[in-house]
Amino acid sequence: MTSQNLKQLLLSIPKWILICGFIGILSGSASAFFLVALEWVTQFRIHHDWIIWLLPIGGFLVGLSYYNWGESVVKGNNLLLEEYENPKREIPFKMAPLVLLGTLLTHLFGGSAGREGTAVQMGGAIADQFTKIFKLDNSERKILIILGISAGFASVFGTPLAGAIFALEILYFSKINFKSIVLSFLVAYVAYFTVEFWEIKHTNYSIPVVPDLNFHNLLYTLIIGLLSGFAALLFARSTHFWSSLFSKNIKYPPLRPFIGGIFLALAIAGLGFTKFSGLGVPVIVDSFSNANPWYDFLLKILFTGFTLGAGFKGGEVTPLFFIGATLGSALSVIIPMPIALLAGMGFVAVFSGATHTPVACTIMGLELFGIQPGIFIAIACTIAYFSSGSVGIYKSQIVRGAKYKFYQKLSRKELEHL
Repeated sequence: MTSQNLKQLLLSIPKWILICGFIGILSGSASAFFLVALEWVTQFRIHHDWIIWLLPIGGFLVGLSYYNWGESVVKGNNLLLEEYENPKREIPFKMAPLVLLGTLLTHLFGGSAGREGTAVQMGGAIADQFTKIFKLDNSERKILIILGISAGFASVFGTPLAGAIFALEILYFSKINFKSIVLSFLVAYVAYFTVEFWEIKHTNYSIPVVPDLNFHNLLYTLIIGLLSGFAALLFARSTHFWSSLFSKNIKYPPLRPFIGGIFLALAIAGLGFTKFSGLGVPVIVDSFSNANPWYDFLLKILFTGFTLGAGFKGGEVTPLFFIGATLGSALSVIIPMPIALLAGMGFVAVFSGATHTPVACTIMGLELFGIQPGIFIAIACTIAYFSSGSVGIYKSQIVRGAKYKFYQKLSRKELEHL
């Protein structure tokens, strides 16, 4: 490194620390507001469940807002991934208020969705505004997008290590420099402590009993990982299927969530499937102590895939937690392992398979459940990652490496036998 390059590096350190501070505080504060507002609309819906019948109207409002003002940001998380891989133009700030409003309306009226996508998109939109302020080039813009994803994820789930690694791992097969790694951890902790400053509480989970890792328990863990990977694959395919179906058959975008809302309202309110509306956190918590019916995880896949495919807003990750926890919990009736451990493994393993991020999901498991069940969580996340196929929940995510090559060869063999 030349003296000139060293000087530029040293001069850039205060600038990036300042940028991380701004992004972390702003994104963390946005997530704090979002979590408070989300809790309010959720409690309102629970105590006024008649509002679910208005889900078509809520869907129409969400669709209309994006149709009139959000065409440039409707891709959501995929837009962040695309801008990182091929920077073209600054992400409009309006992504943040639009996804915030859309998600709150979705949850208020009872749609089945999550919250990670909202926090990540708000973080990404906030972060990219610093491109103009600091006159950054495209390579530096890429760092901003990583910082936005990291801050949003870390703040909404209260998992700074997982947030920092998730932002890097989701873009693993694109070029990531060392500076991005350091700054991703820095901004994640700033965002995390900002939410702590606002005294926002995250859900606590516990795995009180962890058995020894013997041959039988290893075999059971492999089975959990394999089934979690299949559940992740089914969820990703379901979401893409419904999105394609609505797009092809309903040309006017605001009508998609309106019509989807009619079916959802009839199913959720009319048939009594209210446990599958919203985030479903109470069901997730209950899964750690009580066995769920075997079909709960399948119904959550159906309801969330349909909700997001129809054009409602929110995230996929908390529904993935629901799917994984209820799957693991249901398996407790046939697998002789502690129910909390089974639910915890499913919780993060389905997420791992659906996002191709086994390292981040393993770290998240450690942050949420402690280090004791770490080996079980790591094995389950790794197996789920390899068994979930090559298509995840983010269409614009670049997936390469051994897993991708394996599924390419498998596809070619299938075609040869046709």
